[in-house]
Amino acid sequence: MTQADGRPEDGPDTDRAVLTAAGIEKAYQRGLWPARRRVPVLRGADLTLTRGEVVGLVGENGSGKSTLMKILVGALASDAGTVTRSGRLGYCPQEPILYERLTCDEHFELFGRAYGLSREAEARARREIYAALGFERYATTRTDRLSGGTLAKLNLGLALLADPEVLLLDEPYAGFDFDTYLKFWDLVAERRQAGRTVLIISHFVTDQERFDRIVELRDGQAVER
Repeated sequence: MTQADGRPEDGPDTDRAVLTAAGIEKAYQRGLWPARRRVPVLRGADLTLTRGEVVGLVGENGSGKSTLMKILVGALASDAGTVTRSGRLGYCPQEPILYERLTCDEHFELFGRAYGLSREAEARARREIYAALGFERYATTRTDRLSGGTLAKLNLGLALLADPEVLLLDEPYAGFDFDTYLKFWDLVAERRQAGRTVLIISHFVTDQERFDRIVELRDGQAVER
């Protein structure tokens, strides 16, 4: 179901789901033996993402936002529950996973090879990402010489490289200046229009009108706001 402007109505349309998480549970061990204990973080969290929507995932520090996203992308195993995905995922972790001695260009080449992109497709996507985020002048600069803001651009660019059907972003605009922040939202709008899905983690949502839905992690469960 969609609104007149093409956005989904409140609540996901499960017939158009591209990612579904059901009953996700995760607990961590805390403390030292013999006082070691299990601390539940996720207690049966459910989340459905549908084609062409932008969803915000919010919650207090320690509520399990990054834990849930790592489970969704397959970087962390859950204690219980299932995740069903269709299409290619793009993942932008909160802390960039980059190689200090490689340049931006070399990172795109490496990730393009991992995604199975042709050289031509990788080069074309790389040029578009540089132009969209405005950091082409750092193409041949090693990452250990980049500012935090440019590292954040590269981190996001690598997640965008293969034009994924589902884009999972953990605090993606930390370190962006205001101009890049606006460019980021232009990219998100373009992906929505192209039928792509975007999930964005934030400690708080200041631009609620930019999201189709906002989901809050509360007491280990995902609650629609």
